[in-house]
Amino acid sequence: MKVSYFPGCTLKTKAKELDIYARRSAEALGVTLEEIENWQCCGGVFTTSNDEIATKLSSIRALKAAGDKGQPLVSVCSACHNVLKQTNAQFNNDADFAFRVNNYVKPDEYNGETKVIHYLELLRDVVGFDKIKEKVVNPLTGKKIAAYYGCLLLRPGKVMAMDDVENPTIMEDFIRAIGGEPVIYAYRNECCGGYITMESKELAAAKSKKVSENAKEKGAELIVTACPLCKYNLDKHAEDIPVVYITELLAEALGVKE
Repeated sequence: MKVSYFPGCTLKTKAKELDIYARRSAEALGVTLEEIENWQCCGGVFTTSNDEIATKLSSIRALKAAGDKGQPLVSVCSACHNVLKQTNAQFNNDADFAFRVNNYVKPDEYNGETKVIHYLELLRDVVGFDKIKEKVVNPLTGKKIAAYYGCLLLRPGKVMAMDDVENPTIMEDFIRAIGGEPVIYAYRNECCGGYITMESKELAAAKSKKVSENAKEKGAELIVTACPLCKYNLDKHAEDIPVVYITELLAEALGVKE
């Protein structure tokens, strides 16, 4: 199976190994990630301003490229995924926005047909966690792992529609599929402070520490996340607990990590 793939800026620069793990793991599971040609930054954040068009055009072009191939658009970074999916939702629910966007991108008008899915949804809904269990060669048996969702993977709930916003299970089910033991803790879907770092480094650090300390209190030996920015913040501020990305953990379990 082939899907269109939007890697995003971080996974092509500071976190190249996480992109490599995503591709290798997908191939091991029978899925080819076809990187979109000439993709650009998703915009970084989704602005809710109705008259803001410019930062959303790169996402529209990516959506159009996937739609032209008749493929879903997959992203690994939860921030990129959030922007792509919210932009797609706005296009399909705001006729004025859609009209103005297509005036910008002519003659390559977009019709809103592309389905946007996160890598985790690819694993759950396309590959299936049962198949992943069958493919695991290095099960993380007995490893107590805390899933960290953060802000952007689940919210806004009606648009992202991936899981229950307050009581998600997709990452815990992923952990079980690769043989680990998920740890449930209070701060797993709270903000790590990433977007306030420039305004207050102290507050950002305090938020990240609360996440890691809460996970450790509940017995976690490891934190896994799906957001590069969350990983960076937790790595920087967490003490005595490693933080890994979902693709790295999956690659290890499937035996495709160097």
